[in-house]
Amino acid sequence: MPDIFHDFPIKVASSGVFRAVSTPAELDQWWTVRSTGEPRLHAEYELWFGPGYDWRATVARCQPEREFELELTRADQEWLGTRVGFRLAANGGVTQVHFYHRGWPAETEHYRVSCYCWAMYLRVLRRYLEYGEAVPYERRLDV
Repeated sequence: MPDIFHDFPIKVASSGVFRAVSTPAELDQWWTVRSTGEPRLHAEYELWFGPGYDWRATVARCQPEREFELELTRADQEWLGTRVGFRLAANGGVTQVHFYHRGWPAETEHYRVSCYCWAMYLRVLRRYLEYGEAVPYERRLDV
């Protein structure tokens, strides 16, 4: 099975990065249009990306300031059962982010497009945290 990995630093404490990848208000700033959920083990998240993209996920790993992982339970067929996760390593005021999206069924066109999209979304995440930039959802893949 192919996986997606991205490792990069964010010049923010791990507590801020953890909030940004695990709380709905912050997820909506860089990834989703609208989301609900609570960063606790086995909690369900609603991830809404627009009409036809009303997805669900369950928290599979949650260690505040260190790790957060969602398992997709309702999504596009290729995303079902995949896991989107963040491992965080604090080093002073900088957090090293180890991102992964594991469990893709095959290396398809959708997988390859998602590799690109994740790179773009993670760039928006970094700029949001480091500079307070807010990018409307419709423009997030164009910045």
